Amino acid sequence: MKKVRKQFVLYAMVAVFVLLTVLLVVINGTNFTMLAEDADMVTQMIAKEKGAFGEEEKKRRIPEEAGWGLGRMEGMGPNSPELPFSARYFTFRFDKEGNAEEVSFHVSAYTKEEAQAIAQSLVKEKTGWVNGIYRYRVYKNANYVYVTVVDQGREMLPAYRTLAISIIGEGVFLLICLWFLIYVSGRLFRPLEEADRKQKKFLAEAKKEFQVPLTVIGANTEILEKEKGADEYTQSIHRQVKKMISLTKQLDGFAIFREEAEGKASCDLSMIVRASAEAARSKFVEQGISLTVDAGEEILLKAEEEAMQKVVSELLENERKYAVSHASLSLRQEEGHVILQAVKDTTLSSRNAEAAFDRFTRLENAGEQEGNGLGLSYVKDIAKTHNGRVSAKVKDGEFIVKVTL
Repeated sequence: MKKVRKQFVLYAMVAVFVLLTVLLVVINGTNFTMLAEDADMVTQMIAKEKGAFGEEEKKRRIPEEAGWGLGRMEGMGPNSPELPFSARYFTFRFDKEGNAEEVSFHVSAYTKEEAQAIAQSLVKEKTGWVNGIYRYRVYKNANYVYVTVVDQGREMLPAYRTLAISIIGEGVFLLICLWFLIYVSGRLFRPLEEADRKQKKFLAEAKKEFQVPLTVIGANTEILEKEKGADEYTQSIHRQVKKMISLTKQLDGFAIFREEAEGKASCDLSMIVRASAEAARSKFVEQGISLTVDAGEEILLKAEEEAMQKVVSELLENERKYAVSHASLSLRQEEGHVILQAVKDTTLSSRNAEAAFDRFTRLENAGEQEGNGLGLSYVKDIAKTHNGRVSAKVKDGEFIVKVTL
């Protein structure tokens, strides 16, 4: 139960993290994209004036009659009438021989020599960022190549602050979300834990209570056989008692929540398949069913050996009972997984193949065969506890059960 609760918290946290990260990436990505577009508008204005804001551009104003309302607000960013006076930028032009000439210089962070070196390194570029906060544009006019570099540090500062706040805020939100999920999961799983506890207690008591009368019935039947001789009725009682005893031994597998296997030790699944197949081969021969086994070479799996033996034995038992004339069991490794596949010829239709994994389900081909409809359900449960999965299908007259571990 604790592992189920941890998985719930983990999956919920991953979902919240992914959704929140995508949202913040979109917001900050859009913010920086719009900032770059604004910077390109500034460099384009300068490029139109051949490397510097002209006097006409500096005289540009919002009409006085616009007042202090919306008209003033429309003059924000690249449209601000203050831009020609507040922009920090420099422009150099280069002739065909690569000789540099200063066009404009309105920065304090670099000397003219340093600015010229930066411009020289950008001659073959077009637009982009340099040194983190400088946006540049390279363009041609007449026989010269112009390089304009604009300082966007003031404009980028709010964007970087937003980015930092987003990252810190996401971390804080995730911590709060983790605390909330731990708290909520405790309340959410408490009724389930209680139900699981009661079920296990009930199954343990039922198992104990069943064993006593079944033992008595078996013993009394043996006494009757000694006194009056065995007949078809006493033999039927023995079979049913044996079936009920087997069923009570399997009650432990009915828990609501089964803890996943730790998988600390490795078992040789190839050896388990070969040994189980050889032990069951005589029964297949008695029923006239051919059995083909391909167990591979020392395929190791981190799993409980007893559980894997149960999986293999249930698959073989299912094939022995319901195969028409032939069956096969194969083991292989594929893309990092271990594949255990049982195939037998069948008269089943394809519409209800997956129902074979449901508890107490006997398909239409079960007939008079002994069974309680639990074998393949155990295979499914054990596979799930080992982080595996199962599937079943009918194809070309064959019933195929695939266990992926």
